[in-house]
Amino acid sequence: MFFHLRLTFLLGVLAIVVVWALRDVTRRKARTDWTETLTVAIVVLRVGPIDAALTEKLRDRVHALEQRLADEYRRYGGASHAPFRVELYGPLDVPSSTPEQPREGIVDLVRYTFDLWRYVRDVNRRAALSASTVDSSIYVVARPARDGRPALVEGTSEEGGTIGIVEVELDEDMADFALFVAAHELLHTLGATDKYDAHGRAVVPAGLAEPERIPLYPQRFAEVMARNVPLGPTTERAPSTLDELRVGEATAREIGWVR
Repeated sequence: MFFHLRLTFLLGVLAIVVVWALRDVTRRKARTDWTETLTVAIVVLRVGPIDAALTEKLRDRVHALEQRLADEYRRYGGASHAPFRVELYGPLDVPSSTPEQPREGIVDLVRYTFDLWRYVRDVNRRAALSASTVDSSIYVVARPARDGRPALVEGTSEEGGTIGIVEVELDEDMADFALFVAAHELLHTLGATDKYDAHGRAVVPAGLAEPERIPLYPQRFAEVMARNVPLGPTTERAPSTLDELRVGEATAREIGWVR
């Protein structure tokens, strides 16, 4: 009898896990049907002393990011509703950045996934953010800029998942670029792939915002999944404003804007 009870319990747990997983996968896939506006949380985390005016710049430019993505959505024939509603949370002071992603090893990956879940759970609790109420969450980890050195920004995310991470050395000129990278990671969570090569240069034609431009270079805009504005075959610059963000056709197709 004990064996049968234990077996019934384990089968019940397995059934619950399977149902939850199926619902989660279905919900993620439904995001790219674009039948309604997706809700995106951008959570600003401070590691070290950062002037409040710098994080307020991020807040001030969130609407500009929303509008830029909406313009691109409509350029591909999107519906009248906006594709994204972006809400900024924080800033929250944290003692350290998000857990470091391992380069290899299934055991390390499982440990990283658990550590990231715990980290995000704590941050969400402090920010009064319920992960079940948003379609994607992007965590912007801001550090003080280093004196005399160019500020850096980089990101990682779950492709097709719900979480993206942006690490930025925040100074007066980095708000738009940090949000540009946040958009890059957001589209990763919706299934978009990188459009740059092993050297970090935009691939042709998918990584160009205007692949039909004659002459091809210099490009005027940055394809969001390539991240830079190509000035020549081997020369690029970081976008200086969100006005330079474009969603290329290959990316639009990956996220369901083009069928």
